Amino acid sequence: MDTNALFDLSHKTAIVTGGANGIGKASCEILAAFGAKVIVSDYNYEAAKATAAEIEKSGGIAHAIRCDNTKDEDLVNLVNQTLEKYGSIEILVNNVGGGGAGKESPYDIDISQFKHVFEMNVFSTWRLCQLVAIPMKKGGYGSIINMSSMASINKSPAISAYASSKAAINHMTRNLAHDFGPDNIRINAIGPGATRTQALSKVLTIEIEKAMLKHTPIKRLGEAEDIAGAVLYFAAPISNWVSGQVLFVNGGGEQTLDM
Repeated sequence: MDTNALFDLSHKTAIVTGGANGIGKASCEILAAFGAKVIVSDYNYEAAKATAAEIEKSGGIAHAIRCDNTKDEDLVNLVNQTLEKYGSIEILVNNVGGGGAGKESPYDIDISQFKHVFEMNVFSTWRLCQLVAIPMKKGGYGSIINMSSMASINKSPAISAYASSKAAINHMTRNLAHDFGPDNIRINAIGPGATRTQALSKVLTIEIEKAMLKHTPIKRLGEAEDIAGAVLYFAAPISNWVSGQVLFVNGGGEQTLDM
C-alpha cells in the first residue's frame, strides 16, 4: 500500500470559500500542505491575500479571489477565475456561513434576515456545487465538502434560521451524492461542534464554556485545525468510497449556547 498517495493532493486544485480566517484558513493551509493549489475565496479580499501570502511563504501554492457568496455573478466568476488560473477544479470546500449565535429570536428578526441566512448558507452552497460539477467530471476527480454544524441536529432558542439552514445542507449533501456519484464526484459534509473561532469568541463566556465541556467527553473546545483534519480526509483519495455522509467533529459530545 502506498500510504503517501492516500493523502496526496498534488496536481489538484481546491477552492475554499470563507478561506481567509478560522476554519476556512486552517482548511486552506492543510490542503496546501498536502500539495493542493488553493484558491482562498473570501469577501474580505485583503484578508484573503494575506492568507494566500502566508501559504506561499510556507512553500505552498495559493491565490486569493474576492467573492460575495450571496451574488451569483461572484460565484460564476470564482469558478471561471480558478479555471483560468490553474486549469482544473478537483476540490470544493463550501465553508462560508452566517447567522446563528443565539441572535435569531422570531420576535426580533424579519423575513429578510431569515432569507439572507439561507442565501448565504444553502443557496450559494448548492450553486457552487452545480458550477464545479462539470469541470470535476471532466477532470475525473471531484470532492465537495460542505460545512454543516452541530446546530443542524441540536435544538436551541433563537437560532432557527441558522440551524434549519444547516439541516438543509445535511439533507442536500445526501441527495446530491446520488446526482454526482456516477460522475466520480463525492460530496460530504462536516458538522463542527463549538470551535474556537472569531465568531464564537464574540458570544463565548467562561460559564458557557464550562457548561459545554460538561457534555463533551474530550474536555476541550475544538480548534480550527480539528475541523481542517476532517476536510483533508474528505478531500484526499483515502476517502474515495465515501460520499453522502455528515461527519460531526465535536469532541464526542454536544455544545450549545444555552447549556
